[in-house]
Amino acid sequence: MTGEISARRRVTSGSPYEAIFGFARAVREGNRIIVAGTGPVEPDGSTTPGDAAAQATRVCAIIVAAIEELGGSAADVVRTRMLLTDPADQDAVGAVHARFFGAARPVATMAGVAWLCRPEWKIEIEAEAVIPG
Repeated sequence: MTGEISARRRVTSGSPYEAIFGFARAVREGNRIIVAGTGPVEPDGSTTPGDAAAQATRVCAIIVAAIEELGGSAADVVRTRMLLTDPADQDAVGAVHARFFGAARPVATMAGVAWLCRPEWKIEIEAEAVIPG
């Protein structure tokens, strides 16, 4: 270590949980961007209505916007983690994931969970990106 202070950058998405729980939507450290578990939250703080595909579409849009704000793109995504409350939704969520990240072909995990922050949430996704250069 040279004693240099990190050039860490953070972005928020407006989710009410960011302030309440004390976290950023995404953090960039060097060429790496890490996006927190992201639920289907609308700009007004409400939950995205609809099925798992509609919620996954909103979640992926939030993730991509955070990555772009930090200088990356969906093409830079190298890892995702998809958490579903109902295994029957895996094909619908997988199709949305492919639409947003299929060209990048990141490593991905899809797992079932008993619950998420809000009972109406069907999906939560984390992502990591690495910016070339």
